[in-house]
Amino acid sequence: MRRRAFIACLLSLCFSLVSCSPPRPDHPVIGAKNFTEQVILGELLAQEIEARSNLKVERRFYLAGSYICNQALVAGRIDAYVEYTGTALTAILKQPVDRNPQSVLDTVRRLYASRYAIRVADPLGFENTFAMVIRNDDARRLHISSLSQAAPFAPQWRLGVGYEFEQRPDGLPGLSAAYNLHFDGSPRTMDLGLLYRALNAHQVDMIAANSTDGPIQAFALVALQDDRHYFPPYDAVPLVREDALRRWPQIAIALKALANKISAEDMRAMNEAVDGQHRDPAEVVREYRMRKGL
Repeated sequence: MRRRAFIACLLSLCFSLVSCSPPRPDHPVIGAKNFTEQVILGELLAQEIEARSNLKVERRFYLAGSYICNQALVAGRIDAYVEYTGTALTAILKQPVDRNPQSVLDTVRRLYASRYAIRVADPLGFENTFAMVIRNDDARRLHISSLSQAAPFAPQWRLGVGYEFEQRPDGLPGLSAAYNLHFDGSPRTMDLGLLYRALNAHQVDMIAANSTDGPIQAFALVALQDDRHYFPPYDAVPLVREDALRRWPQIAIALKALANKISAEDMRAMNEAVDGQHRDPAEVVREYRMRKGL
């Protein structure tokens, strides 16, 4: 209970900081959630807008999770950020799980437009789904590569998850029901950046990570196959306020230039450059844009 109270206070503080910010300055503000990939994508949007205009973009990153970012966007405290379609569908728009990528995108576009006057731009080109990850030696020893195969061993394992995954409608409760997954004790919740450290230190035995995380390949870990197709699609899409697009049409030009430009491999490489090699996200993005001719 103490931990939940602490998390609630932390989210409340973050929301208050976002809500009570002074009136927005006369330039676009790009937001991002509080993990590496989001900071990279926020930086990518900001650099692309600056490259195609004379605008100076303000970066307002590390805005906790999806709920805080959405509140900031709706309230006009930020003008755009990158969301994932499955997250938008289930966690933000509270719609039933849909596993058809185009249908999910259509629904998300329609509801953001009608409810919030927010445009869902074309997908960036990659999906970042949840990935249930275990150590390679465990996968080899137990001969498992899928969640169905892992379920009989899970009662002896400790699970590590991020704060959102434990509560989301497309998160742990539904996954546990779909695969009859039960673990040794309650899940250990922690910042996403600490999950891999806990797994490698044998403090937990399975983590709920992201499929584009660099450490999966860097540490030779195993992302178990979602063989019952529980998770919806999670295509990365920029969300942008319509009033910002009217005010700064250059934003639409920048978003069009980024459409379908990033593969999952590109994203893993950038995540690893920041997380594994401890490089500056802005520098990593500048190099990526140069390589892609952006």
